[in-house]
Amino acid sequence: MIRFKITSQLFSDIRGDLHRRHSFAHERVGFVGAELSLHGCCCTVLAHTYIPVADEDYIDDPSVGAMMSADAMYKGMNWAFEQNVALFHIHTHGGSGVPGFSNVDVRESDKFVPDFFKVRPERPHGAIVLSNTHAFGRIWLDRKAPSQPIDEFHLVGPHCRKWRTQ
Repeated sequence: MIRFKITSQLFSDIRGDLHRRHSFAHERVGFVGAELSLHGCCCTVLAHTYIPVADEDYIDDPSVGAMMSADAMYKGMNWAFEQNVALFHIHTHGGSGVPGFSNVDVRESDKFVPDFFKVRPERPHGAIVLSNTHAFGRIWLDRKAPSQPIDEFHLVGPHCRKWRTQ
């Protein structure tokens, strides 16, 4: 069982940032830093920090919603190394309900998320997509292991929410 916990305030802040307009990218992306708690067969990811990708670190590529530059990846990975955190790529598709990854999302995250292990091999890493109401994600527990879905998301705050993704 994989759980992803995030404060409702951080979730709201991330969603707000990801909804900002960019001069040419159709969507925004960022990184979430997290810690990990293991209890038996359960893995809980505790999100604590959001790092948006800077405007100048997008590449103008109309074939995708957003394309990050190598500098964006370097900055995110360097931050994960310096802060000793798990790193999750995050973006939004809007809409409501539990979202899903596009074919491009799956193909590209399969390429770049395993690279996060180059800077923090002892941490799990992943990718998350938001809707306006929910989230869905994949986590890699090891560089060589296939990703697996995050089973539950928990919003923690004045009004706690929880949802299963499967």
